[in-house]
Amino acid sequence: MKRLMIFSLVLLTAVLGSCKKFLAEYSQDEMRPSTTEDLAAIMYSEAYPYSGSFDNLDLLTDDVQSNGLANSAGVPVAAYVTPLENGTPQFTFNPMMFDANNTIPKGANLYETYYSKIKGCNVVMDNLDKVSGSEQTKNAILGQCLFLRAFYHFRLVLLYSLPYTAPGVDPDRSLGIPLILTSQVRDGGIVRPTLKQTYDQIEQDLLRAATLLKANYMQTSNFRAGAPAVHACLTRFYLLRNLETDLDKVIEYAGKTFEDRSSLTPLTTFFTSANSISGTGIYDGANTEVLWVYGGNSRTDFTYFAALTGGAVPPFAVSSNLTSTYEQGPNTSNYGDLRYQMYFTKYTNGGNVPYASAKSTANAAGSGSKGFRLAEVYLNRAEALIRRFIKTGNVADRTQALVDLNYLRVNRYDTRNTPYVPVNIQEGNALFTFYQQERRRELALEDGFRWQDIRRWAIPVTHNYKGADGQSTVYNLPANSPLYALPIPFNALINNPDLEQNPR
Repeated sequence: MKRLMIFSLVLLTAVLGSCKKFLAEYSQDEMRPSTTEDLAAIMYSEAYPYSGSFDNLDLLTDDVQSNGLANSAGVPVAAYVTPLENGTPQFTFNPMMFDANNTIPKGANLYETYYSKIKGCNVVMDNLDKVSGSEQTKNAILGQCLFLRAFYHFRLVLLYSLPYTAPGVDPDRSLGIPLILTSQVRDGGIVRPTLKQTYDQIEQDLLRAATLLKANYMQTSNFRAGAPAVHACLTRFYLLRNLETDLDKVIEYAGKTFEDRSSLTPLTTFFTSANSISGTGIYDGANTEVLWVYGGNSRTDFTYFAALTGGAVPPFAVSSNLTSTYEQGPNTSNYGDLRYQMYFTKYTNGGNVPYASAKSTANAAGSGSKGFRLAEVYLNRAEALIRRFIKTGNVADRTQALVDLNYLRVNRYDTRNTPYVPVNIQEGNALFTFYQQERRRELALEDGFRWQDIRRWAIPVTHNYKGADGQSTVYNLPANSPLYALPIPFNALINNPDLEQNPR
């Protein structure tokens, strides 16, 4: 059997996981799919990130706090021991968190996870010219795979490289991440290209994907990626690359996104007849605000946020530093900011205390909890407009930024009985500070947003860690820390000797 491998990963024993049976029907030299339908099946299985845990980055941020190991009648709550152990290396900013002497729990080895999906993308693309099917169908498949490959490479560079415009970073010299652009075997290892080369390749794939999907593919569900999702990804890409010319591009691609879809979903529509919020998360597959959804159900992933046992306080939970930023209403007739009610599951500890993310749909095995939503695109455009206003003084930019922010907020507040009062901040820096807070509230515990904002805004983080012994220790992550580029897991280094580790 010809092996399809990526040297930067732990070598997989099967070429295409769920497609092993299909590929086994072919001889060693002929094990190729024959139609676009075959390739699409491989793409859905091996290239799309439908399920599983795809990040644990909130543990690095100020959105999570440590509560220690709860006791019941003097005995530690057994169900909480493993989640506490799983989250400790990240929460304490341990630079050896992914070394051989540390167990890497599910979801933590994102290096392996994303590169395995990149391999699936490349397998599909490398076989496109060998199968039968219409050019439109082939272009639709190619567009989806280019987007997914770019998305995974983008996630990897945001994890394992320093921010593009951070102090001391030279994109022409600083290290990016290995770019895997083929499924074929190569001799030797794979080195890390420069940060600029990495971002240039991601941009190239995204722009090509946007063109192909716009012309050839009509998105069939929120679990498939079409042109609107790619345009939304481009707003994120240009916002985080952060070149002088990128603000204009954020605004441009936000506009392209809104040409296809622009309506946010009022959170008041999630009220039940019993005057409470339903268990349908914001990432519900039918929500028109969602452009693309992926990943597993965060409500059923207990790797770090333990399954609640009785009323015991869990070892890790949403921080009071975050929840205190939400404006709560005076009573059940006016809950104020409904995100406080809807975006978090609660535990009972002298009241309903926010605990973990509730952005996926409760008890829905096929429900994802991350991806691209129109809310992020409005926020990305608002940031670009505010920063451009601060730079140029163009009042039209400030006005549009306020329109975007108020449109988001009016769809997030309880307006059943109380009218929403628009924000009207005139001074640029004050408006930007308000925007930062609004971004944190909207994107809390979702897809690593807060970690990226901490990195690019150089926000120091202080964690008060409570261990199993009940002792508290303070850990600090200073601004512009070397850990802004996370350590590459040891198994990736073993399998690719030419892979250079990050300073730590």
